[in-house]
Amino acid sequence: MICCFDIGGSKAVVADMGSDNRPVIRGRQATPARDYDAFRETVKAMAGEGDAPVGISIAAVIDPVTGLARSANIPCITGRNVAEDLRETLSRPVYVINDANAFALAEAQTGAGIGHRQVLAAIIGTGIGGAVVIDGRVMTGATGNAGEWGHGPASAMRTGTVLPAIECGCGQVGCVDTLGAARGIERLHRHLHGIESDSVTILAQWHAGEELATRTVDVFLDIVGGALANIVNMVDPSIIPVSGGLAQDEALIEALDAEVRQRCLIERSERLLVPVLGGAEKALVGAAIFAREAHDAGNA
Repeated sequence: MICCFDIGGSKAVVADMGSDNRPVIRGRQATPARDYDAFRETVKAMAGEGDAPVGISIAAVIDPVTGLARSANIPCITGRNVAEDLRETLSRPVYVINDANAFALAEAQTGAGIGHRQVLAAIIGTGIGGAVVIDGRVMTGATGNAGEWGHGPASAMRTGTVLPAIECGCGQVGCVDTLGAARGIERLHRHLHGIESDSVTILAQWHAGEELATRTVDVFLDIVGGALANIVNMVDPSIIPVSGGLAQDEALIEALDAEVRQRCLIERSERLLVPVLGGAEKALVGAAIFAREAHDAGNA
């Protein structure tokens, strides 16, 4: 049995998972995002008694060499070795993995990516994230940032659209993340038409064939599809599981899939982008798989 967590900026979820890869959730609590001592004590209280390994999916980049975390959503853990500190706090084995990596690992081993050697997972919701799994193992890269396709420069070459330069939460200006997520659709609509509207309304208007919304979504597809196609050309995945709020719009993901395949170096006849639901549960599954494999390897 593995005790697994999914910890984001607003809430933490804890579950137990056995060999059936089905997490049984047993608690939720607000994340103490700005108090590290409270963060450690909250995880300890939620984990409860026992000596089973703990796997944690967390909204942070984990340096594969130093183990130090960087997180915009949970500021108190930045510069901390969360796994090492929690091992001391819980007196049990703790393994920490980036949330996008956890999602990708779960999809590769238990979800849409089963049977695929190269899996590129994409998260498109309030923000943009991603991860790469090759032969069932997460590719972390030299700094832990592999798969973060949302933080390259945004462009809209097909539509020839001049884009606004918006500062990203990562500190750079003009990232795909600023225009390719749900808030990005709203920013594009305001930039193109001078209209304030939410993404739900804009997408509903697009579904109805409204002209201005159609223009906005076309530029969105140009930006996100171009960025994804670039990653596809480099990683060459055979499937892209997509999670996040926008993944629930099947027509949008279908249109994005067509955009990506049209702009790949090698023509793709089969669908690449596959929307998947249950992102939070998949993060728990990925955290548990990661902990189980790391624990087994350490005891081999």
